[in-house]
Amino acid sequence: MKPMKLLPALLAALALVPAASARINVVSLPGRDSVQLTIYNSADLTLVKETRALTFRKGLNKLEFSWANTLIDPTSVEFRALTAADQVEVLDVSFPPRVTNTLEWRINSEFAGEVTVEIRYFTSGINWSADYVSEVNQTEKLMQLAGNVRVNNNSGEDYENAQVRLVVGTIRLVEDIAQLARQGRPGGQPPPTATAAPAAPPPGMAFRRESGMALAKAAAMADGKPREIVKEGLSEYFLYTVEGRDTIPNGWGKRMPSFRTPGVTVASYYKYEAEQWGDQAMRFLRFKNDKASKLGNEPLPDGAVRVFRVATADQLYAYVGATSVKYIPINEQVELELGPDQDVLIKPTLMNWEKTNLAYDQFGNVKGWTIKETWKLELQNSRDIDVTLDIRRNFAGDWTLTTAAANEKVDANKIKFVVPLKSREKRDITYDVVTRLGTNATR
Repeated sequence: MKPMKLLPALLAALALVPAASARINVVSLPGRDSVQLTIYNSADLTLVKETRALTFRKGLNKLEFSWANTLIDPTSVEFRALTAADQVEVLDVSFPPRVTNTLEWRINSEFAGEVTVEIRYFTSGINWSADYVSEVNQTEKLMQLAGNVRVNNNSGEDYENAQVRLVVGTIRLVEDIAQLARQGRPGGQPPPTATAAPAAPPPGMAFRRESGMALAKAAAMADGKPREIVKEGLSEYFLYTVEGRDTIPNGWGKRMPSFRTPGVTVASYYKYEAEQWGDQAMRFLRFKNDKASKLGNEPLPDGAVRVFRVATADQLYAYVGATSVKYIPINEQVELELGPDQDVLIKPTLMNWEKTNLAYDQFGNVKGWTIKETWKLELQNSRDIDVTLDIRRNFAGDWTLTTAAANEKVDANKIKFVVPLKSREKRDITYDVVTRLGTNATR
């Protein structure tokens, strides 16, 4: 006899026994005929559906299911017959005394013969994530964007010949799956003598659907054969089905190509706001997930992004930096923050300061005054490409700004200057800000 597989082992006892008898001997059942993993990326949650061919005797049959050394949620385990379903009935499910991490089904079969059954449960420890590589051309006006999917299995269980499906959507768990698995019995309570078979949806969790996303078709090489990641919209979720099947052992990880899109329109620009980033210009790449940019077929999952730039005419690549993006809906603009850049200078200098319009109370104390400041912004682009600067300046109180430079009021306390700079160009912007304080304030 082959040694029993490590857990979860599904075991069968196919006989009628007197109530006073000890638990009957168990034998290994045939391995899984198929297994499907549906992996959510917003929670540590995977739905496992496996099928097996079982031979039942007519009358009472007993099946055991054990989840020891795995992260299976025992409250979610379900059993159902796929063939002869009207002749196979689960009478109850119980947790045998002095046996941990095990449940037992009592099943009545109206005939003797083979039945295809499905075992379904949730487990944790399997996850997937997306990541991207951006390759920007020398002028930083176009890029190639490539997406990848990474799957990791640390659930404690091997899954052979598995079909992999990936889901994006927010799941709210009432109880943590891994914690339920470690408790050994649902709720950590003393073993019940008999309980009803779990019903769908399984107890111990609730679902809240929110916006999802999809990946484009992709070619992935596995076992020497091209694979595709095919998307489907499911209400507020998106589902990706990886073509073909893979054996996914515990401790296994795999990165699969998802899509590669050249010629995506991109813009290089810089932001400056001392209150947020200090005295430095922050570098950004901006693009839009739309058809005009050669994207926009579907939303993109959140994930890490690594950015490279073609630095020379002979296609030498330079690493620019890494960041992360959240879920990107269709037609949404994306900003990749790539950190400070010493080649772009924005230097504010206070050129003049004066206090005027002093007002006094009856005791000679100053009760109102006005401050006038003159500022100069020195701008310098030392790069070999044109860039655009987004400069934010913050003010407090009752203020008025005067300048010849084009600007936009962002809110009650902030303005911005949007300034294009040619390669190697220097430019200055000056402005006056008048702030009325005390009784001089008009608002």
